[in-house]
Amino acid sequence: MADYKIENFDRTTLQFKVTTKLRELILKGEFKMGERLMQEEWAEKLGVSRMPIRDALRQLELEGLVRIEPRKGAIVTPISEEDIKEIYQLRALLEGEAIVKSVPYLEQHDLEKLDSLYNQMIELNADSKDVKEYLSLNAEFHKVLRSGCPWRRTQGFIDTLWKGIPSYTPSVLPNHLEEAHKEHRLMVEYAIARDADKLKEVTVNHILRTRDELIKMVTSNEEVNN
Repeated sequence: MADYKIENFDRTTLQFKVTTKLRELILKGEFKMGERLMQEEWAEKLGVSRMPIRDALRQLELEGLVRIEPRKGAIVTPISEEDIKEIYQLRALLEGEAIVKSVPYLEQHDLEKLDSLYNQMIELNADSKDVKEYLSLNAEFHKVLRSGCPWRRTQGFIDTLWKGIPSYTPSVLPNHLEEAHKEHRLMVEYAIARDADKLKEVTVNHILRTRDELIKMVTSNEEVNN
C-alpha cells in the first residue's frame, strides 16, 4: 500500500499540500471515474485531520476534478483530454487577443512589475513551499500582461478559465519550470519593447506547450493504469 503521509508540514501550508497531493493523484489516474473520496480515509492516509481534507475537496470541486454530492461526498471526475484541449485552446485565443489590446496601455510600473515577478520566479526551487509561491507569482505575471486590455468580457472569460486547472499546472508537470522561465523572459522583453505581435506569439506558444505536456502526462498515466 502506498504511503501518502504528509510530513514536516507548516500548518499555514497544510491545506495547500493536501490539495496538491489529491490533485496530483487524480491527474495521474490513481482514481477511477466516479470513485468516492472519503474524508476519514484520506485524513488517515495523509496523516492529517478531516478539516484540510474537506477544504481541499472544495477547492478540487471548483477545479472540476471532483463533484460533491449530498450524502455521497466527493465523487472523482478526472479531467479528460478534451477538457484540457478546450481550456487551453480558449486560453490561447483569448489571452492572445487580450495581450494585443493590453500592450499599448501598459505603463512603466506594469513593465517593472513584470520584470520583478519574473526575477522572483527564477529564484524559487521546485520544493512544495516554493511551488506555492511560484503559482501565485505566475498567475500574477499573466494577469499583469493582459491588465491593459479594455475588453472586460474577455477579461472575465479568462479569469473563469484560470479558476480551474491552469493555475496549478506547474505543480504537477515535471521539468516545467525551466522552459517556462525562458518563455517568461521573452514575454518581459517583448512587453518592454512594445512588440505586441511577438508577445502574443510567445504567450500563445507557452500556453499550448503547457497544454501538450499536460495531455501527455494524463494520457500516459491512463495507459499505465489500464
